[in-house]
Amino acid sequence: MRDREHLKPVEPTVPTSWGEAHSRLAWWDNISYLLKSARKGSIVPMVIELDGRFVGQLTIGNIQHGGISDAWIGYWVSSTVTGRGVASAACALGVDHAFRRIGLHRLTATYLPTNPASGRVLAHSGFREEGYLVRNLHIDGRWMDHHFVALLADEYSITAVERLTRDGRLLR
Repeated sequence: MRDREHLKPVEPTVPTSWGEAHSRLAWWDNISYLLKSARKGSIVPMVIELDGRFVGQLTIGNIQHGGISDAWIGYWVSSTVTGRGVASAACALGVDHAFRRIGLHRLTATYLPTNPASGRVLAHSGFREEGYLVRNLHIDGRWMDHHFVALLADEYSITAVERLTRDGRLLR
């Protein structure tokens, strides 16, 4: 609720008011959905913590095995921690989990042209541009274009965490 101005421009449009969509009841409904989907193996929801405080969420979603073996990754962080490398570290951990634990072949993500910081977060983990999706997702009341990025397991020569460490973006 406190981060409405920070998150509303990048979150999918909700059919109700912001307050209703982000109420305590709505959060419990969302958590219930995530846990149910996690038990089915189609989503891996993760909490992002910093110094023991909840500061965001990362999700690996639409997990598919077999001939496609892919998923998407998405995340958000509180405005109180943006610009501090928290999203980059969380994304790197998510990428490593997707390839090393889930065993995926391909991981994709999208980001808004108006949010280049998110593109940098993804690039730090090794994602590369694959395309541009026109009117891809309904966000903040209108259809929005997105950059489409991907990373393949065979392009993943070192872990995303090792990449951040090598580039001086993460201290061990």
